[in-house]
Amino acid sequence: MYSSDIDRPTQNLSIEKKPLRKRRCFVSNQSHPTCKLVRFVVAPDNSIVPDLAERLPGRGFWLLSSRDVVNTACSKGLFTKVTGSKVTVRDNLADHVEVQLLQRCLNWLGMARRAGDAVGGFEKVVSFLEANVGSIVFCASDASDGGRRKVLSGAKEAFVVNIFSGAELGSMFGRERMVYVAVRQKLLASRIINESIRLAGFRISGTF
Repeated sequence: MYSSDIDRPTQNLSIEKKPLRKRRCFVSNQSHPTCKLVRFVVAPDNSIVPDLAERLPGRGFWLLSSRDVVNTACSKGLFTKVTGSKVTVRDNLADHVEVQLLQRCLNWLGMARRAGDAVGGFEKVVSFLEANVGSIVFCASDASDGGRRKVLSGAKEAFVVNIFSGAELGSMFGRERMVYVAVRQKLLASRIINESIRLAGFRISGTF
């Protein structure tokens, strides 16, 4: 599941303490924890809509959080088959899901920043990691190899994510670009990790 762009730390972060709910992906026909899936429902106008918060009414239809899987479901007409009715699937559905997942990730990161649990910038991140073992480290996908190595050299047992651009990370701090961000392992950390893993499935081929 993890690629070079999302690295599991040597010691696991406690992403989920309660038993994981599982659902079946209707493309692969395999069961996975819901944190690795995307739920879809049929809207009142018979269109297929993603339900990333898993709160919309109606029966849910689950897919592995993967661009390839969503594209397969669309190209083969599998939404019609699994729902048993004629439904409308928007063009570029996978792109639409990716945008929503990105916004959810940035929203959680923003909440962590406002709570004082996230910092940005090379020097601040390096100092932060020295005092907070097991943090989440975000290195922009366009970060230099040398800078990334220096930051991660002090990131003990960190969960490293490299799927965001510098502009995307910067938007959280109201800046044009931010290369490094660190988040303390607290309540929001599990949300951020889970959403980042789901987003990676739309940005990295073969993540799951």
